[in-house]
Amino acid sequence: MRPLDAEHTLRAVRTGDGAALARAYSANRAHLAPWEPTRSAEFFTAEWQENHVRQCVDDAAAGRSIRFVIESSDGEIRGRVNINNIVRGAFWSADLGYWIDASRTGRGLATRAVAQVLDHARSELRLHRMQAATLRHNEGSQRVLAANGFERIGLAPEYLKIAGEWQDHMLFQRILHA
Repeated sequence: MRPLDAEHTLRAVRTGDGAALARAYSANRAHLAPWEPTRSAEFFTAEWQENHVRQCVDDAAAGRSIRFVIESSDGEIRGRVNINNIVRGAFWSADLGYWIDASRTGRGLATRAVAQVLDHARSELRLHRMQAATLRHNEGSQRVLAANGFERIGLAPEYLKIAGEWQDHMLFQRILHA
């Protein structure tokens, strides 16, 4: 993938990323808590993250998903962008998820990273459609989606258990092949 800016690059998750992911999640624990499922203490360890990395690599090889990290020039992970639940057949669709380090928000980094992932989904994976869901009050994430051509397609009541509660989500889609 191409650099996102002078300091950041988007690349696929790879074996050995566990320790850097553990540092990234630990540093962003409070920042991400309102937007993610409740995490166990084990989630923030290098061992747990490396086990997850191995699953990510296996999932990518099998065509089920592909997860990316946003890596800064100092080698630290500053965010993630995920293509999850890839479905082929008549659907050719997947789910998009992402987060950015608290110290990097508001710089357009998520917008550029999502744009690169959408290009990859269209040109390399040949997907037709990408779906994303945000909490109703996550205006920052909704701006990222709007900047990347997503349209709102509905509301899903009690869609995901986030921060310990079943919460409503707004659903968005982007058709990749017109």
